[in-house]
Amino acid sequence: MRTSLRISLVLIVLLSAGVGLLAYQRKDMLERWLKGSAQADTLLVSGNIETHESIISFKTVQSRIVELPVNEGDSVKTGDLLAQLDSADYRQQVAIAEANLTTQIRQLEVAKNSAEAAQKTIISDEASVALQQLEFDRTQSLWLQGAVTTEAHDIAETALKQARAQLARDTALAAAAERNIDLVQANIVSARAALDMAKIVDSYTTLRAPFDGVVLVRQAELGEVVSPGTSIVTLADINHVWLRAYVNEPDIGKIRLGQSVDVTTDSYPGKHYSGKLSFISEVAEFTPKSVETHAERVTLVYRIRIDLDNPTHELAPGLPADARLHLFGPGSQ
Repeated sequence: MRTSLRISLVLIVLLSAGVGLLAYQRKDMLERWLKGSAQADTLLVSGNIETHESIISFKTVQSRIVELPVNEGDSVKTGDLLAQLDSADYRQQVAIAEANLTTQIRQLEVAKNSAEAAQKTIISDEASVALQQLEFDRTQSLWLQGAVTTEAHDIAETALKQARAQLARDTALAAAAERNIDLVQANIVSARAALDMAKIVDSYTTLRAPFDGVVLVRQAELGEVVSPGTSIVTLADINHVWLRAYVNEPDIGKIRLGQSVDVTTDSYPGKHYSGKLSFISEVAEFTPKSVETHAERVTLVYRIRIDLDNPTHELAPGLPADARLHLFGPGSQ
């Protein structure tokens, strides 16, 4: 009797446990289904953080590197010195251009003085012509009356012609002096432009950071002679990074350019970064070997790019990251 009672109690306990386990399993399945339903309109992709990289080099100048204060991994601000070339030759070109400009300015002063003297000579010539004209007119009147000889008349006429010729010559010289001023002024403009160009070329011997970033690669060494276009450093803009990821072909029609994207990383658990889908490749490609997706892998995928602001510089180049994209239904915008 007691044995039957014990067996009955055991069976009741086991039955209760089974019912509880079944209820728990059904609850767990329900929670999973609800969770899956809540995320059915999103797509989770994985990729790596990349940066906008620029290869920085000298242009139009060739010389020896005398300063190279940066190393790989250094952070730089806009305007920071990256490299300096020996600029002795280019500074000399600036000095030559400055001397040429000074010479042209002095020549302008001389040309203006010459033009001023020519104008004064014309005034004197005009007075001389006026005087000789009066003398000729008197002689002409007396000659007509027979009061003076023909020789005196001819002398007065010749003097008038000489005065007029002198005035014409000096007028031409004054015009030439004015044209010379215009020529020297044009030379000054050219000399100033040459000086500005010499200064610009000299400035090319100094290489500065065009934006805030991090030196990824330093391709040159101190003392090396470099030519125009030779890579000096590779600079990455870490204030604005992007995530490279791939989307399976069946999902490519469910995402939209410009949509907001939530990005997370294992390095900073619980922290979310707001991004924007800025690029969707128009060409499908085979799934890269390095890509890991949370969805089932398929043969063809499309590369996407998600832009991210990175003011804290937490998103370092190469950092793995996950992005959750909202999926749009057919015909939705």
